[in-house]
Amino acid sequence: MVRTYSSNEIKIKIKDFELLEVSSGKKKFLKSYFLNKATVIMFICNHCPYVKHINTELIRLANDYISKNISFLAINSNDVKKYPEDSPENMKKVYHKLGYTFPYFFDETQEVAKYYCAKCTPEFFIFSGKGNLCYHGQLDDSRPGNNIPVTGFDVRNTLQNILNGKKIYPIVKLSYGCNIKWKT
Repeated sequence: MVRTYSSNEIKIKIKDFELLEVSSGKKKFLKSYFLNKATVIMFICNHCPYVKHINTELIRLANDYISKNISFLAINSNDVKKYPEDSPENMKKVYHKLGYTFPYFFDETQEVAKYYCAKCTPEFFIFSGKGNLCYHGQLDDSRPGNNIPVTGFDVRNTLQNILNGKKIYPIVKLSYGCNIKWKT
């Protein structure tokens, strides 16, 4: 399902948080990674088969757009007591093993996921350089086992529209994956 909204209907704006960035092991402000053309915030994790299915495309996507003044930030908000594979130590291992070209943050308090109303992994939020939400949803129609190639179509389409200077009305296209593992 795809829905286009007027800018008055969408109230989510990009917001700065200080989170643990796992490759450095230091807390960093998200804002230091925002770029003036656009910022893509991706809720992902280590254990989710839907994220594993698209990991190669996430890297390709970031590599294609970082040089065009678009930033990518990955955030894991899962409860690591229930899912130890998603711990910061294991996030760092995945970061290096896969060669992520974007920062990977741990949202220990889950405040970032709650602010953005993130529901699952993977889930994408694209903000213009002015901080307005342009897109919220899936990477593309590919899922593990459905034989649709992973292309990043929905995210790429939004980013191209931003780069081409098109007027963008916020689009929400439901994401599908593993639910965020909330703390009880």
